[in-house]
Amino acid sequence: MAAPTPNLARAPNLARAFVTLDELLRLRHSAKGFSFLPRQPVHSLLTGRHASRLRGRGLDFEELRHYYEGDDTRTIDWPATARLGSPHVRVFTEERDRSVLLLVDQRLSMFFGSRLMMKSVAAAEAAALSAWRVTSLGDRVGAIVFSEDRIAEIQPEAREKGVLPILHEVARQNAAFKATDSRAADPGLFNEALRRAARLVHHDCLVCVISDAYGADAETVKLVTRITAHNDVLSIFISDPIEAELPALGRVIVGEGDNQIEVDSAATSLRSRFAQSFSERRASLEGFSRRRTIPVLPIETGRDVSAQLRDLLGQRLAHSRNGAGARAAS
Repeated sequence: MAAPTPNLARAPNLARAFVTLDELLRLRHSAKGFSFLPRQPVHSLLTGRHASRLRGRGLDFEELRHYYEGDDTRTIDWPATARLGSPHVRVFTEERDRSVLLLVDQRLSMFFGSRLMMKSVAAAEAAALSAWRVTSLGDRVGAIVFSEDRIAEIQPEAREKGVLPILHEVARQNAAFKATDSRAADPGLFNEALRRAARLVHHDCLVCVISDAYGADAETVKLVTRITAHNDVLSIFISDPIEAELPALGRVIVGEGDNQIEVDSAATSLRSRFAQSFSERRASLEGFSRRRTIPVLPIETGRDVSAQLRDLLGQRLAHSRNGAGARAAS
């Protein structure tokens, strides 16, 4: 999977640069109409042959009992049946909750935006919406929030006990951005966050990566493959419209870290190469994800994040066609 091209500029004056803790707390009221559970509406991106077979909550063994007419024959415990001389079935109950681990990218590569908000703000909002939604459905949520200055690990917890530490950490790291920061984004932090996730999760967890995937490489493939052996992975891919199509602004100075260069953004060849680079990066990510049955939810900075999640996961369409069913799902 090819490494993404670093951001060519930072534009804090053109988009909402920061997000506050209060704003993340208020998103609790917008965290509805979507879920990461296996049962999805027909229009959801998480359905279909290219989507992940999300495991959902695990099963706990409850008891071994006699087989009764009408029981599912697939639950028959054949060794016990042979040992006891009569048909017996294994009874399971669904675990009360499931752990979801959010990887929230707040690196310098995310401090960029040309429409509505920075990528870092979009990632923060996606994390808050996910955390509120996960806990509202009875599951636990934890996080790894990472930037050039800090990598914070937050163990999964239920209800507000799980959400609040995540939102505090996301707001803290987001507030640390400075337009005058001359450092370049560290591509190695992406894999470091994945390594920590691999150590934290054990089985039947959902790891949700909220990032622009800057720094993804061959090591990323190994780490994600290791995680998906016993868990699910979901990618929320954050991008800005300018990354897909460079506007013709004439001669401009762009930079990354201390490096700066003057370019003619109106040049057809430059704009074509720029668009092709982003297209190849996204195609590489989606190709790898498809082979590993990892869903990719593309989120852009130019639109409301909660509306995009509802659109991608199908609840808005389901609501318009079947109001009662959509309300029950929300």
